[in-house]
Amino acid sequence: MEKRPFKKRIKYAFLYWFIKFLIFTSNLMPRRMWLSVCGALGRLAYSFSSKSRNLTIYHLGLAFGNDKTPQEIVKLSKQVFVMMGKNAGDVIRSLRVRTINDLNKFLVTHGIENYENAYAKGKGVMFLTSHVGAFDLQITNMALRGLNPNIVGTALKDAKLNELLVQYRNAYGAIAIERGKESVRLFKALKSGGSIAILIDQDIRFLKGRFVDFFGMKAYTPIGATILALRTGAAVVPTYIFLGDDGKQHMHILPEIPLVITGDEEQDLITNTQNFTRVTEEVVRQHPEQWVWMHERWKTRPGQEVK
Repeated sequence: MEKRPFKKRIKYAFLYWFIKFLIFTSNLMPRRMWLSVCGALGRLAYSFSSKSRNLTIYHLGLAFGNDKTPQEIVKLSKQVFVMMGKNAGDVIRSLRVRTINDLNKFLVTHGIENYENAYAKGKGVMFLTSHVGAFDLQITNMALRGLNPNIVGTALKDAKLNELLVQYRNAYGAIAIERGKESVRLFKALKSGGSIAILIDQDIRFLKGRFVDFFGMKAYTPIGATILALRTGAAVVPTYIFLGDDGKQHMHILPEIPLVITGDEEQDLITNTQNFTRVTEEVVRQHPEQWVWMHERWKTRPGQEVK
């Protein structure tokens, strides 16, 4: 195995211990004060993370260049980092949450009846979520409600940081599964009427995908969720979370997205993936300051995708 460059080893070691420090200090002050501190850290990151800052401004320009002035886009880019800091702060602080009552003190769940209606069909529930807000808090919410979701995500580049993430996602009965692995387990979970949570709003070139419209531009999008839904008949239920002006986290569970099945396998893959992505775009348009605009969502171009 190739040894990681010294600078990267230092970088990831610093990140690991910095996050451990944040975990330790997160409950030593009132939540409102803690989120203010984390928002300030986000502003600091905006100043020093030139690559992420520039990517954020560039991508916001691609998405909203016809609707916002350059000054408004720069202002929004700063809000993205502040909100990223605050939402990360709530995720870190939630490591001390033990019961659903603890969680309900700062998180409001909307639309739980949409999950109940989908679950009643008996074919499993696929929670389709996105990197909006404190998205990992949704897993805590699902797990504390006894849903025991299988959460599908991409492994972090650093083993120790990834271990922290897996430990968090496995808490309270959720099961973290690395993207691209244990597909059989996911099929079994849905076939037995269980639930999984999956994100499809990032460009992951090593996974099979299709190009669909996202903010009017072709975006390479993983099709694993679509394949699972089509083969199992599971109900696809979109969810998202955002930090509201009232200082609380708001998780929304939306009505099921009906699957389109025509018998044309390729067209069904594209149509349903587009329908899933359209919901994500609507959510991001509602809360643009809480999505990960530093991610290179439109990086993969036709001809570069996995065949």
